Amino acid sequence: MVKNSLKLQFHKTYFALTVLLFCIEVLIAMYVHDTIVRPYIGDVLVVILIYCFIKSFLDLKVITAAIFVLLFSFGVETLQYLAIVDKLHLQNSKMARTVIGTSFSWIDILTYVIGIGMVLLVEKTVKKSY
Repeated sequence: MVKNSLKLQFHKTYFALTVLLFCIEVLIAMYVHDTIVRPYIGDVLVVILIYCFIKSFLDLKVITAAIFVLLFSFGVETLQYLAIVDKLHLQNSKMARTVIGTSFSWIDILTYVIGIGMVLLVEKTVKKSY
């Protein structure tokens, strides 16, 4: 019987990437008000950001972390479809509207898949394996 245990670790490279991507996301949110970078590139980057954050602290296989992040992002998008911000009466909370979002989009699902695809490609190239 193989025992699976979640091993904590601090990985400074992933953490540095997390900080960098977070800064980029904040800059996009504050200063970019276009129809390409903010809605699409921002969504591609956010799944990469979440992936790097998880890998900063947890010793997970690349594919495990990638699938978790993809499922998590799909879950958030589902909450948008269900209008959870309104149902929780948080429509006046800028934080809730920003973090959870307010509108479902199939394009967002595609951007999340593209972001995780980029993660898998980079990880395969850098590590030569999963």
